[in-house]
Amino acid sequence: MDTFKAHLNKFITVTDEEFASIITFFQVKDVKKKQNLMVDGEICRNLYFVVKGCLRKFFVNEKGVESTTQFAIENWWITDTFAYERQLQSDFNIQAVEHSTILVIDFKTQELLFEKHPKMERYFRIVYQRAYAASERKIRYLYEYSREELYVHFSTLYPWFIQRIPQYLVASFLGFTPEYLSEIKAKLRS
Repeated sequence: MDTFKAHLNKFITVTDEEFASIITFFQVKDVKKKQNLMVDGEICRNLYFVVKGCLRKFFVNEKGVESTTQFAIENWWITDTFAYERQLQSDFNIQAVEHSTILVIDFKTQELLFEKHPKMERYFRIVYQRAYAASERKIRYLYEYSREELYVHFSTLYPWFIQRIPQYLVASFLGFTPEYLSEIKAKLRS
């Protein structure tokens, strides 16, 4: 859990003693590839931190097509924020893309964590601000860029995703079909 402590210390200062207490609020979970952590229709009870591996959040439209809205790799958080904060049914799924090790905290336990360690509220505020800013950027890019520009921008900004994530999931995240992504990649190679 040294990586989680190092991650926290990027945003707040946590002593060894504080960290020993903070980590007790989380469950460590080993997740197999393609294992579902949450499915559409369930109450969103948990927030997940990726220690190792990769998770994705997605929904399935009325035609049965999956659309990936978020990935989470090492040191990233993932949940259905709207449903989690309100303890409502989610209309998203969260699934492991790779075999992963994660930290899990539920809403009530997170509230207890904040009471005992108020600096964790500051940490989560910063994390949420950054996530919100990233969402704003993604929305802008979806409107501003052509599909080819969107792929080039994404692959330049996040080259490790292109190598690590299956191409059909990259296509799903960018709003493409896998075939269309193949066409774009072929066009860029020529």
